[in-house]
Amino acid sequence: MQRYYGKDQTMHTMIEVFKTDVTERDHANMLIDLIHQSFGAYKANFDLEDCDKILRVKCITGLVQSSLLIDLLRDFGFHAEVLPDDEPADPVALIGIRSYPLK
Repeated sequence: MQRYYGKDQTMHTMIEVFKTDVTERDHANMLIDLIHQSFGAYKANFDLEDCDKILRVKCITGLVQSSLLIDLLRDFGFHAEVLPDDEPADPVALIGIRSYPLK
C-alpha cells in the first residue's frame, strides 16, 4: 500500500496491483503466505478469476516495494508486472458540458 498526503493533509492509501501468470489456487495460497512472511506489513490476495490473474498488495506502513515482489514471484517461477493506473475519465468531457466562470 502506498500512502501519500494530499493538499488537505489527508492520508490516502493506494494498493499496488500486479498482472501475474499464477493460475492454480494452491500456488496463489503459497505465494500469499510467502508474501505475508517476507513482508510483515503487507496484505495480499489473488483474483484468479480475472483474465490478468490479479495480485493485489497493500502495505500498512508505507510503500509497496514492487520490484521485490516481482523478484519474489520470479524466484518461484512466476511472472508478475505492475498494472498501470487507468486515467479516470473526465465526466464533463464525456457528456459535452462546458463550464464557464461566473460573472
